[in-house]
Amino acid sequence: MTIKEIKELLKNNVSTEQLEALAADPRSGVQKLLVSYHKRQAKLLKKKQSFLQRFNYEKKFWQKGQLVAGVDEVGRGPLAGPVVTAAVIIDQNFDLIDVNDSKKLSPEKRLKLYPKILSEAVSVAVGVKSAQVIDEINIYEADRQAMAQAVCDLDIKPAALLVDAMNVPVDLPQIKLIKGDAKSNSIAAASIVAKVFRDKLMDDYAKIYPQYDFPKNAGYGTQEHIAALKKYGPTPIHRKTFAPVSDFFK
Repeated sequence: MTIKEIKELLKNNVSTEQLEALAADPRSGVQKLLVSYHKRQAKLLKKKQSFLQRFNYEKKFWQKGQLVAGVDEVGRGPLAGPVVTAAVIIDQNFDLIDVNDSKKLSPEKRLKLYPKILSEAVSVAVGVKSAQVIDEINIYEADRQAMAQAVCDLDIKPAALLVDAMNVPVDLPQIKLIKGDAKSNSIAAASIVAKVFRDKLMDDYAKIYPQYDFPKNAGYGTQEHIAALKKYGPTPIHRKTFAPVSDFFK
């Protein structure tokens, strides 16, 4: 086989016999390819082990024949736009090993995972609370209400919730996990769904309010966003109770 053919071969899983044959190949190019292959395999194994470990909380419910929902939110800190939450129920068949804390994933990776999560999950629902609601009841309560909305809109009622550092105002047992999106695949999946959903909302708002560059800042208080706010003033989707937006309403 040529070096090029071997390179293509090693892009997929190969048999032990094939690896042994390649290990005996005296060409330095082949040996370099083998080193790269083994490094990739070791990295993939570590990724799979971490993925399986993030099922630990879910397994406690699955062993009892119960389903549990992971709940997470995005958008507590921005100056503009809603807070968005997601509730996701997965089962033992969930195999998207790239699912992880949405903050650790690139926008491209999140976009690729989003439809796959919707397809593989047992149930998915989203909760949204607007800037107006945030101003009325504060961001913490708006976040909780959005989480409750997502949970209640699931088409299957879970036995319990796994929640990223929050308490959801619904009558269900809850396990509160600090940095839960790095500890539970259910919460990680919810974090991705909420993030992609909110980013799309902000992209749509950008068509109405193009001067604020929402596709780049998602409503967060970047230097460019603050400059646009000073120049053009707040929009109806800005949070009046958040500084420096609140300065316009004194």
